[in-house]
Amino acid sequence: MALISAATIITSLSLFHITLAWFFLTSPNQIADQTLVFIIGEAMGMPHSRSFEVQSAPLAFLSAVLFFFGISDLVACSLPEEIYTYFWGSQAPVRLILFFFLTGYSYTFSSTSPLYNSNDTHSYTPSSWGEGLKNRVFFTWAFMEMITWFWIFVTLREERREFMQKMERRRAAEDDRL
Repeated sequence: MALISAATIITSLSLFHITLAWFFLTSPNQIADQTLVFIIGEAMGMPHSRSFEVQSAPLAFLSAVLFFFGISDLVACSLPEEIYTYFWGSQAPVRLILFFFLTGYSYTFSSTSPLYNSNDTHSYTPSSWGEGLKNRVFFTWAFMEMITWFWIFVTLREERREFMQKMERRRAAEDDRL
């Protein structure tokens, strides 16, 4: 049995998304100045992005998307247990893989990546797309999401095993009554 249930973790993550939405809408600089963002960004050598210093239309759009995902995930947490198990059992691995690739892309193809060594013939050339995903705020967010979705995935697998045992006991009890 898990110490913290998957529903609690998903609810916390949903509330985190809603909180991020609020800060991206009202004061995006507070997110970029967080200690966790600084420590992870410095540890991984990720570049600092100045685009979070002022409010902008893309950040307002991001805020709306995060708010939508936060609310929809909160609603999905209130599903009946049978549906909840299958829904989140399929969502968790997909989101885990997605955030794994986003985190990997953000680090691997940034200007500070070990792939682009100054002694090597491969020098860094900014791409025409995806350059906004190669900063410490995005990397920290994608990394934290990846860790959280891994935790949810592991917890859901444990809860699914317990759920199946409970269903088997329920079926056996129904068979005994008949």
